Amino acid sequence: MTAVAETPEVAQRGRILVEGVSRRYGGSGGVLALDDVSLDLAPGSFTALIGASGCGKSTLLRLIADLDAPTAGVITVDGQPSRALRRAGRIGVAFQDASLLPWRSVRRNIALTLQAAGRRVDWERIDELIALVGLTGFEKARPAQLSGGMRQRVAIARSLALDPDLLLLDEPFGALDELLRTSMNLELQRLWLQRRSTCVMVTHSIPEAVFLADRVVVMGARPGRVIDVVDVPFERPRPAELMRTEAFHRLVDQVSLTLADAIQAAR
Repeated sequence: MTAVAETPEVAQRGRILVEGVSRRYGGSGGVLALDDVSLDLAPGSFTALIGASGCGKSTLLRLIADLDAPTAGVITVDGQPSRALRRAGRIGVAFQDASLLPWRSVRRNIALTLQAAGRRVDWERIDELIALVGLTGFEKARPAQLSGGMRQRVAIARSLALDPDLLLLDEPFGALDELLRTSMNLELQRLWLQRRSTCVMVTHSIPEAVFLADRVVVMGARPGRVIDVVDVPFERPRPAELMRTEAFHRLVDQVSLTLADAIQAAR
């Protein structure tokens, strides 16, 4: 992995403001997935969302991405509705399922994002992204020829192809084994530090959240609410060795207890 010698200035674009957002499915008698959620995420920050299954983490991410609409409340990015950013191609999204087209090569799967946005494909830029995620030599490979971790690298490169102001990640490493997941955490940190897009990541892994994020948002059980926001004080870049320190485990325990209390209170 290439070391990051210097952290660039924090991006000036990408402030996410979530104000009193709720999402109900199925009308007034349906399921309330999110209830009165408010967050203010600074430009260039990395935020992790954690909580029990079904607490609305992915729903919130989809609302920020303008893949769904809130029942109440407002989400803006730099004072604009997130829809304006999506239409301008300023939002990059990656999910747990890499969702690569099996008949397309690595290069052409990454280029698909630009083509869908109606932009000219800069093949040199595509090759730079492939190098950035460590897949040089696999440009012509099909998804079936790649490992799970390699497919996720392609998905992340695809999310970066538009040079987005927002990078939204929904459990991108959830299907990977622990050793590979740690390696991908280091890779994601390296990629993020090079651009410092405002990043929001959904994860079920508390150590992953603490290692990657500036702030960990703990959400309570359905209906999803913000229970606590925990600041992460560790300097960047963060080495793998950090995960073996007492300070790291102390913060993981703090977040774990907060989440456990939230789950218990919902029973």
